[in-house]
Amino acid sequence: MKRQKRDRLQRAHSHGYQAGLHGKNKEECPYQNLDAKSEWLGGWREAMSDRSMGLFK
Repeated sequence: MKRQKRDRLQRAHSHGYQAGLHGKNKEECPYQNLDAKSEWLGGWREAMSDRSMGLFK
């Protein structure tokens, strides 16, 4: 069970990162669950930071 939960949260983080790379707004987060939403936003912030450092265009 813990593995499934971790995988789900890891996937939310990955989706948030991809959304950030594509320049989507953080308000477009599709998750309602607080844990998944936090992971998505964490990924989004990470991607925005990477973009601002010039790692991605």
